[in-house]
Amino acid sequence: MEVLIIDGQGGGLGRQLVAAVKTRCPRVTVLAVGTNSAATAAMLRAGADQAATGENSVAVAAGRADVIIGPLGIVIADSMLGEITPRMAVAVGQSRAKRILIPLNLCDNIVAGVTEVTMAGAVQSAVDALCAMMK
Repeated sequence: MEVLIIDGQGGGLGRQLVAAVKTRCPRVTVLAVGTNSAATAAMLRAGADQAATGENSVAVAAGRADVIIGPLGIVIADSMLGEITPRMAVAVGQSRAKRILIPLNLCDNIVAGVTEVTMAGAVQSAVDALCAMMK
């Protein structure tokens, strides 16, 4: 199974996701794509099997992934302070992959009905969902 983790800004969420996935699901291949080099570097240091940066990398990787994990903003054009381009959002949205989206109420995207959770809690929930898919 190939898991694509997408993150931007400082890569803190992506770093935590990569580390948790590699710990709980060591058989999966983790491809990390950052919207910027800082995010990519953080995910690579956390143990991603492969890493890349930028719009085209998101588009190509989304087309080959089995599962995509990232903040909700990866499917919203111009989110994450403009780091998610329309092409990135479309590539993720049109991918055949299952998507595990983390509803962070940031950058003017508020998900109604979702209770606030810590970043660690959100990462745990995302990895639990991935493990359930693998059964």
